[in-house]
Parts: sequence; structure tokens; C-alpha cells
Amino acid sequence: MSDLAPDTILSVRDLRTWFKSRRVIAKAVDGVTFDLKRGQTLAVVGESGSGKSVTSLSIMGLLSPPGGIESGEVLFRDSKGVVHDLARASAREFRRLRGKEIAMIFQEPMTSLNPLYTVGDQIGEMIALHERMSHAEARRRALEMLRHVEIPDAANRLDDYPHQMSGGMRQRVMIAMALACNPSLLIADEPTTALDVTIQSQILDLLRRLQDQFGMSILFITHNLGVVAEIAQDVVVMYSGRVVEHAPVVPLFRKQKHPYTQGLLACTPNAARDLSASGERKALYSIPGSVPPITALPPGCAFAPRCRYAIDACSSIPPQLEAVGDHHLSRCLRSAEL
Repeated sequence: MSDLAPDTILSVRDLRTWFKSRRVIAKAVDGVTFDLKRGQTLAVVGESGSGKSVTSLSIMGLLSPPGGIESGEVLFRDSKGVVHDLARASAREFRRLRGKEIAMIFQEPMTSLNPLYTVGDQIGEMIALHERMSHAEARRRALEMLRHVEIPDAANRLDDYPHQMSGGMRQRVMIAMALACNPSLLIADEPTTALDVTIQSQILDLLRRLQDQFGMSILFITHNLGVVAEIAQDVVVMYSGRVVEHAPVVPLFRKQKHPYTQGLLACTPNAARDLSASGERKALYSIPGSVPPITALPPGCAFAPRCRYAIDACSSIPPQLEAVGDHHLSRCLRSAEL
């Protein structure tokens, strides 16, 4: 196992996660590398089909056949300083780590919460699974967590069922459950996508406050670059299973060095930018075309068929992820010109 830097809690190195059948191999994640430092947030951004969620499931050990990790390392440092390679961890090791050391929240809480149990029982069950507590102690801890995530009248809502809560409240319950055992790493997979803009902002504010309070690191999965500037320090942009740009958030928003990142940012609504000189609202930009099937990627650059900067070489020469400045990487033959 490779070494892990002292300030790094998670290091994904040349990760390849493939889905195999008799006829085809779908390289859903193909050579992804990034590091997440302790107490910081790394955003992984891309459209549906880019490989970002498969990356998070690979880290959590939640893949099932025909999907699986083909090669690479996923190094994680737990709260005791022990480094685990999650790419090779056993089911027993994952049971010990999930919930206690690594937690995950998903886009739609109703698919994760059990409709037959109260939210208090579900949070308490997570606590009882990993901590030596009585039922009464676990219930008190569950109530404390509901208060941490700012659910009004938490003592009475403890015995509510998921369907009795709004989408925003259910997401707060999922966050409470995820943080109940004070994990070192929180993976948030599209946690605000199903929520309206006002509630989305509240959840992002809540995650920032809880991160400061608990000192956890966050891997934030999203398709929306608009929320990234509010929560992340570093950004990984993925396309067709590969990292196409990787940079700290400020340099990336100031100057994108890959056409795909430029397109994602242009798709983000902006009240000032999207008004014409006459005050009329402009049509929101959309990247032409769609993400190609992972089993039928074009030769050369996978983004070339959708790229306004593409030249002939882009259709035949696979670009490499290369440095284009301090701590800034891009996978584009024309990065220096952007």
C-alpha cells in the first residue's frame, strides 16, 4: 500500500471501475486520481453518465456485479490514523467503517429512509450499530442530532415517519443520521438536487456549519457548478469516466482550462449575466449534444464531438491530464490557448 500524506484523509489513485458483460466492458471510471485533505471539501462535478456517482460508490464499497473495481487504490485514513485501501477492503472491514468513519447522503432521502420506522428509531439504530449505548442513550443522541441539523420542535419530530416530513426536513434527517457517529469523511451525492433553491441554500449552509463543528472532510458530488463555489475548496470535473480538469475553486472559476468546464459554467443561471442590454432574459446556454455511451466512446477526446474548440487532432489523439499552471490540471490539446 502506498503512503498517505499526513494532511490527506482520502486519496483516490488511478481508480478504474468497470462494468463487464460477455460482450462489452463499460469503463465507467477510467483512471481517476484526486486527494481530499482533512477538514476540506472537494467537489466532483459532471453531467449524468460522467462517472462521478460510480466513483463515490466505489469508495463506499457499494458496487455489485457486474460492476467492480478493476484496479487502483482508494486510501482512507480513519480517526485513529490507520490507513485502509478501500479498493481491497473486505465486507467485514466496510461494515466497521461505514457509518462510523465514512458516511454518505444521497439525492433522494425517501429511497434511503425506511417508511415503516420513525426517524428517531432510524437514527438511533445507526448509533446503536456503532456505539455502545443503551436504547435510551441512543434516543437522546438521535434527538441531539436532530437539533444539530436545526429541525424545529425536534423532540416531537423524533417520532415522525419520513412521509410526515418535507423534502428538506428528510434531507436534514439523512444528514443527522450520517453524522450521528461523528465520521471523518462525509460523501454527499447530489444532496440538494431534488430541493428547491431556497431549501438548497439552507442545506449548503448547514453542511458548512456542521463541517466546522465536527471537523469532517466532505466529498461533494454534483452536476451543478453553481453550488460548488459556496462549499468547496477544490474541484474535479469529470467527463465520460475521466477527470478532464482539476483545480482549486478560485482559479477554476476565474479561468477554466477545459471547454467542458466552460460549458458547465455557462449553463449555470446568473441573474446579471443572463439579461440582455434591454433587460430581457436571454436563453440559458446548453452544451450541444449529449454524453456519449461509455461503451462507445469516440476516438481521441471524448468531448470533441460537442466542443467548439475541436480541431482535427482532437478526433484522433487522446489528450492527457497535464499541468497548465500551479495546481491546475486539464485534459485538452488546446488548454494553453484557453
